[in-house]
Amino acid sequence: MFSRLSRNIAFSCVLNDGAATAASFMLAYLIRMWAGQKGWHHLTPIHLLNVYFPALIIAVLIFPFWGYILGAYKQVELRRPRDIANDVLKIASFGLLTLISLLFLVRGQYISRSFLLLFAVLQVLSLETSRWLLLIGGTWLRSRPDQRRHFVIVGSGDGAFEVATLLEAGERFGLSLLAFVHVGNQSSTSPAGLRRSYSVLPKEQLAELLHKRVVDEVVFAVDKKELIELEPLMEQCEQEGVRIRIQLDFLPKGFSHIFVEHLAHVPLLTLASTPQNDFALFFKRAVDIAVSVLSLVALLPLFLILAVLVKLSSKGPVFFRQTRCGLAGRHFVLLKFRTMVLDADQLLADLSDRNEAEAPLFKMRKDPRCTPVGRWMRMFSLDELPQLWNILRGHMSLVGPRPPLPQEVEQYEPWQRRRLRMRPGLTCLWALEGRSQLRFEPWARLDLLYIDNWSIWLDLKILLKTIPTVISRKGAH
Repeated sequence: MFSRLSRNIAFSCVLNDGAATAASFMLAYLIRMWAGQKGWHHLTPIHLLNVYFPALIIAVLIFPFWGYILGAYKQVELRRPRDIANDVLKIASFGLLTLISLLFLVRGQYISRSFLLLFAVLQVLSLETSRWLLLIGGTWLRSRPDQRRHFVIVGSGDGAFEVATLLEAGERFGLSLLAFVHVGNQSSTSPAGLRRSYSVLPKEQLAELLHKRVVDEVVFAVDKKELIELEPLMEQCEQEGVRIRIQLDFLPKGFSHIFVEHLAHVPLLTLASTPQNDFALFFKRAVDIAVSVLSLVALLPLFLILAVLVKLSSKGPVFFRQTRCGLAGRHFVLLKFRTMVLDADQLLADLSDRNEAEAPLFKMRKDPRCTPVGRWMRMFSLDELPQLWNILRGHMSLVGPRPPLPQEVEQYEPWQRRRLRMRPGLTCLWALEGRSQLRFEPWARLDLLYIDNWSIWLDLKILLKTIPTVISRKGAH
């Protein structure tokens, strides 16, 4: 399935869920209004629709929002029936919980509880039914003969075989492979292993094929050298308005995001191996700001208590400031409650032979530099709380790879430096796998796994799982 078509299906599901929510809300209101007027089961009449209208607007926005956060709109067309049912249940549960919480905050007691219960039932049923009708109807429309898109693949090597396999798998989405065009020394027979055999034509016959058959797109699956030689074929496709796609196997491997972006009028092929969804990243930053502000205000009394304990336990400042590497290696000053004696950095050289972690990290279970209060704060990660200020300033995020020291980064292997390409955080996957007990290489691989699979939903799951991990003191010292 092509990514653009997948995005269009996802957008259709967003509109579908919004419409289904509005329909469920209105149907629940009409049923509840009728029941109240009839005095059914001693129900009393409810307020007029204009009073309920703000709740309707909020509901229409909340449910698709949760669908996006939960990843329910990602490759919807490839999901199994069970996955779609689970998606709907999650959207309905989180959406209703959010709606009820907002009504509680704004004192919306005027909203009937029986109406909310009826709305919840109708919402699940309407989301399930409308989602199925949308996907089944869409598949039926795309599979009709007049709606199918016909492809020709230029090339007959391994790359062409891979594209052909994907096109055959997409037949139910209206994709149809017509023929291959062989070039250079490539085989003049259809690649083995496909479901059916296809005609293989010389490149000189491509123009004739475009005129005799319905061809919507031509896919060039050749190497870089052959691609340059095939420029006349591309020009002919361009003149006749046939869409061209180029397989990019000759580009460096490992880039999960490849797209074209314009610098003024200059098109630039862009390759990236970190998240590129600007909207999702903006939302992540907005959550960081909101949570850090609320947390700093709510935890102010605890901050004062910890500051007094630090000050009374040993000489020196309350906060420990240390230069760390942030996004793309930018230096910033990280804040922590001081947990060690004042000259801890000078004593580190004498303890290097007692390091219990893998270079470039330094970890020691019973570090003699820690103060009694500091050791207790470390057990519950209370010393990390001032980093909420770093999060507010944009140096860090709630979830992300831990910010390393500059001298640690100097010892990184090239593949380990990619962990610097995501804003560092208070917690991440490593916090759920043992914290200080992890060696550096698996730690770094967990950070890269987080970067490669990042989503808002993944951040939420990590935050929720971190709480019991911190309380249980798992892997902390």
